[in-house]
Amino acid sequence: MCGIAGVYSERSLAGEKVYYALFSLQHRGQESAGIAFYSETLRYKKQMGLVSEVFNKEDLIPAKYAIGHVRYSTTGLSRLENAQPFVVKSKVGNIAVAHNGNLVNHTELRKELENEGSVFTSDSDSEIIAQLLSKILLREDDYRILLQELNSKLVGSHSCVLLINDIIVAYRDPVGFRPLCVGELEDGYIICSESCAIDALEGNFIKDIEPGEAAIVENGELEFIKFAKCKRRAVCIFEYIYFARPDSIIDGINVYRARTEMGKILAGESPADADFVSAVPDSGITAAIGYASSSKLPYMECLIKNRYIGRTFIMPKQELRELLVKFKVNVIRENVRGKRIVLVDDSIVRATTSKRIVEMIRKAGAREIHFRVGSPPIIAPCYFGIDMKTRKELVAANHSVEEIREIVGADSLCYLSLKGLLSALKRLGGEDFCIACLTGRYPVPVPGELTEEGEPEH
Repeated sequence: MCGIAGVYSERSLAGEKVYYALFSLQHRGQESAGIAFYSETLRYKKQMGLVSEVFNKEDLIPAKYAIGHVRYSTTGLSRLENAQPFVVKSKVGNIAVAHNGNLVNHTELRKELENEGSVFTSDSDSEIIAQLLSKILLREDDYRILLQELNSKLVGSHSCVLLINDIIVAYRDPVGFRPLCVGELEDGYIICSESCAIDALEGNFIKDIEPGEAAIVENGELEFIKFAKCKRRAVCIFEYIYFARPDSIIDGINVYRARTEMGKILAGESPADADFVSAVPDSGITAAIGYASSSKLPYMECLIKNRYIGRTFIMPKQELRELLVKFKVNVIRENVRGKRIVLVDDSIVRATTSKRIVEMIRKAGAREIHFRVGSPPIIAPCYFGIDMKTRKELVAANHSVEEIREIVGADSLCYLSLKGLLSALKRLGGEDFCIACLTGRYPVPVPGELTEEGEPEH
């Protein structure tokens, strides 16, 4: 997933504003953070840790141009060498790359580049983009052609913000897997993964960058160019289910409203005889509110989240996820004792969190726990930037709903149907999503899987 941002600031506050943008995008990655600045020359800092841990005031040097990144690892280990932005020196100057997504053909591209003499410092697929750019820039300075050539090499999801000397180039791949939007600031522009970062800087939203489109900021001027035709739009549906902040708007859809609609439809599909509706905080809250509203049941908290614990789903190791669940939430015993509860969560991926939470609520004295999930079962790996790499780790890929209910320990378990999920988004004007994790049908060919047309990838 990851969060990316780029800022042009006439008052040379780009670094500071990227810092605050990354702060707003921290939910998209908690492993490392980095910012590259251009002020006569390109400088950068990146480290493991949260944004607030990596940077101090002295790090935010005056600069008109800056880009930044918060990382959530999918390709490449969670270590400093894989932190972004990646900076490459070339004969045409310095290039910094902040990448949100995942390249499914990174192995072949890396071998090709190494055979041509490229030296890699990491095992991240994102460094491949930086190396390719440095080679293309040696012979091409037209950004439309540059991006066309780059795009012809890359397969997978790649929303990027690039800093090429003192020019920001931000683009979204022709399928549009990952979000990217542009806003106007008091003294410049911001390009970022989600609109919540624009709001944090009191900017005005301009537009979502379309699939196959780029935004270029050069000499303080913003320009949009189209570099590739979007033959098949496939925005990641998990952005709306879990990943994006509820106060963001992605491709015209308010994420809060989308999750509320999912909860309402879930209540109609899977009602429960209960005393109240509650949520697994924080990502299940909005769907739970929708469920409660539609079912005419009261909404009440039965779990309180420790705000100093990050998102356990995006922790890099399973052991760490299991450990942190114990500290993530605590039960309000007085609210659950003797009660029949509808417990709503956004999704069940590995069932780690769900099982422990049901155990905690049961131990606190709940009479019945009816688990409701605001998305369909996740049955297939994601190759485009979410850490669900194998079917083995996906509980719904290996078990029936009834078996998952037994694993979790709930009295009943129901998921939102795929039809219900798509209906919720369609009500808000959304269509054409990547639903591969829910269906096993991929919008672009991926190794070892079937394409949308059912033909094996060779």
